[in-house]
Amino acid sequence: MTALVELDNVSKYYGNIRALEGVSLEVHAGQISCVLGDNGAGKSTLIKIIAGLHRHDSGTFLIEGEQTSLANPREALDRGIATVYQDLAVVPLMPVWRNFFLGSEPTKGVGPFKRLDVELMRETTRSELLRMGIDLRDVDQPIGTLSGGERQCVAIARAVYFGAKVLVLDEPTAALGVKQSGVVLKYVAAARDAGLGVVLITHNPHHAYLVGDRFVLLKRGSMSGSHTKDSVTLDELTRQMAGGSELEDLRHELERAPVPTHLGGHPVKDDGPAA
Repeated sequence: MTALVELDNVSKYYGNIRALEGVSLEVHAGQISCVLGDNGAGKSTLIKIIAGLHRHDSGTFLIEGEQTSLANPREALDRGIATVYQDLAVVPLMPVWRNFFLGSEPTKGVGPFKRLDVELMRETTRSELLRMGIDLRDVDQPIGTLSGGERQCVAIARAVYFGAKVLVLDEPTAALGVKQSGVVLKYVAAARDAGLGVVLITHNPHHAYLVGDRFVLLKRGSMSGSHTKDSVTLDELTRQMAGGSELEDLRHELERAPVPTHLGGHPVKDDGPAA
C-alpha cells in the first residue's frame, strides 16, 4: 500500500548545524506514526519539513508516491497535509465557530451585499464537532474559555472537516493533565478511524504506545530506533526513549557512596584479627 507521506533518509542543515540527518518515516491511511524524542532531538525540524515550512536538503520526500519538495504551508494544505501546532494558533476572544473557519470563512450574497454566512458556520461547527464526538455547550463561547484538551479537539475536527489526508500533531498532550490527555488521545484515534494518516509528535512513550502503530525515535537529529507496535514493548520503547545504556550509566554515577565515619557514617565494628 502506497504511503500517504514517506520520508526516506531525509536530512536538514542550517549552515554547519545538523538539525536532522538520515531520518525515515512512513505515514499510512488509518494509522498513527509516532515520532518520539526529547527537546533538541529534531522533532520540530521534522514537522517543518512535512508542513512545508522548510525544504529538506537531501533524501526523498514523497506524497502518495510522488517525489516532492513543498514550497510553503499552503502547498502542504493543498496536498492534504494539516498541521496542528502546540500553540494551536487560535484567537482566544473569538467564538469557537469563528476559529473553526478562520481563514476559510464561507460567504453569501454578491457585490456590496456579500457577507459572512454566520449561520452556516455555526451549524457546521456544531455538527462537525458532534460527528467527532465533541459535545460543546455553546459554539458561540470564546474558544479561550475551553480547556486545553477541548481546544486541541476543535483543531483536530477542523482539519478533518477541511479534507486533510495527513494530520500532524505537535505535542498535543504536552501541557495537559492525565484526564485531558486521555480525551485528546481519544480524538486522535477518531481521526485515525476516519481514515487519516496521523503523525503524533510526543516525548511521552506511554501516550504514544496507547494509540501508535509505528514509532520513530529521534536523538540529536538522527534516528535511534524505528519499530512497529508488534515488534516493541512499552518497557523497551520507554527504555530507548530514556537513553537506555546512558540512563544506566547515570544511575551508577548517582548511587550513594558509603559515608566516611568522620562525616557522620556508622562506625565499622572491629572484632579483632581472625582466629
